[in-house]
Parts: sequence; structure tokens; C-alpha cells
Amino acid sequence: MNVSAGRFQAIVAAPGFCLGVRCDEAEIHEIEFLEPGPEQRAINPLAAETVRQLRAYLADADFVFGLPLRPAGTTFQRRVWAAIAAIPNHQTRTYGEIARALHSAPRAVGQACGANPFPLVIPCHRVLASGGGLGGFARHGGGFLLDVKRWLLTHEAR
Repeated sequence: MNVSAGRFQAIVAAPGFCLGVRCDEAEIHEIEFLEPGPEQRAINPLAAETVRQLRAYLADADFVFGLPLRPAGTTFQRRVWAAIAAIPNHQTRTYGEIARALHSAPRAVGQACGANPFPLVIPCHRVLASGGGLGGFARHGGGFLLDVKRWLLTHEAR
């Protein structure tokens, strides 16, 4: 199946936002934050399983994802995403802490976070600016995506 740039195989509604799922029958290609809107029924079994797991996480922040993710990103981005995936639930790290661990710079870590094609599964929302500020999110410095980040951090703080 060819996954076109503007087509989702499912859309899941969440509190104040939606999640669009792009996948084929074997791998997740991308999960994208969307403005609130209508859900779209899953069109293949992997999209349905992704919807099930996203809903499980939205209901219980301790849910552990187990989805087949399509390899993506540069070597550096994959290193950053692995460091982010290792952040325990209910905890956060700063861009600087991750940068120091990877012998890099906070801005480069932030750029890799913004390029993450699998939000929630690779929890970039757990990465904050120094001093506890939210920083950006999904390559945005404001708007509804920072509200999404706030909601996710609150959801995991329970």
C-alpha cells in the first residue's frame, strides 16, 4: 500500500487534539498531531491496532506501546529518539541533559525532537527547556501544540 502525504489510515480524537496515523500493513510511518476534529475509522489492521494502543495510552499514561515503527531519521536523530524513549514515564529531561549525554548541543537535540515522526510512542513531550520551561514542541514554539504538550505532561503526572 502506498501511503500518500495527505492521507491518514486512521484519526484518533484526544482531549483537545487528534492523532493522525500513517501506516501500511506492516509498519507505522508517522503519527501526527492534528487540530481537534472528527475521528477516522482505521482502514487496515495495523491502523486499528495503533488506534487501540493510542487510546490505551490516553486512558492510562502507564501504557507501554508495542508498535512496529518504520526506520526513519538520521543516525543522530535516532540516537536522540533512543535517549528520549529511555526517559521513564512520569519523568522529564532537558534538552541540555540529553545533549550532554550524547555529546551534542541542546539546539540539535531540539531539532531532532521536532523531527520525531512517532510522538507519544517516542515521548518528545518529556523533553523540556532548562529551568523547566516547555520549550518548543513538534517544531512549534506556541499554539495548540504547546497546549498538547501541557496536556501530555499533566496526563503523565497523575
